[in-house]
Amino acid sequence: METVVITGGSRGIGAAAVERFTAQGCRVFFLYVSNHAAARAVAEKTGATAICCDVSSREQVEAAFRQIGEVDVLVCNAGIMHFGLMSQLPEDTWDRLFDVNVKGIYHCVNAAMPAFLRKQRGCVITISSMWGQVGASCEAAYSATKGAVIALTKALAKELGPSGIRVNCVAPGVILTDMCAGLEPETLEGLAQESPLERNGTPMDVAQTMVYLAQADFVTGQVIGVNGGFVM
Repeated sequence: METVVITGGSRGIGAAAVERFTAQGCRVFFLYVSNHAAARAVAEKTGATAICCDVSSREQVEAAFRQIGEVDVLVCNAGIMHFGLMSQLPEDTWDRLFDVNVKGIYHCVNAAMPAFLRKQRGCVITISSMWGQVGASCEAAYSATKGAVIALTKALAKELGPSGIRVNCVAPGVILTDMCAGLEPETLEGLAQESPLERNGTPMDVAQTMVYLAQADFVTGQVIGVNGGFVM
């Protein structure tokens, strides 16, 4: 039975990933920051184990991985966003986005690395965004972090491939999660019409791609767009 760790697993895409990987018979642990009620609900629904952990903290990540033990698949899903003009973006908000969205991956990959290297096998799945591929107005910091995730994914795939460790990235498009909760229905419909499939995505659309990448033994260094064709 493979052990899967999913960061940001208490809601949205992360919760869908917990559900899909447990349905595959995996032993799943998921990390979350503060929403204890949501984490408890996901754990009760799926049988996965919830661990409260801020991925931007090396100490908390190391403590979580000591509790988990050896990992086979690491899904770096935890992420935050900010919408607004860059000229009005507080520096501490910029720093927080990079701490969670990029440094969080650094902490988690390094925590999983000893087991990966010992087995000469492992799988890392990072989560970027189509805005990390093309950029988004009024989401400069978010786009910058997600672009960094793509570059980090490709670099790690080259660095870790000789050790049997695969590293791939999923770049979602407009996915109906809490991040879209503030958008008007008309705006969401307009976004849907911009994709060839004429719909917005669901968390399960992304989770299914994660499961595929976890099983695709000859795929590494790739960025898989799950965006309905919005970005090609």
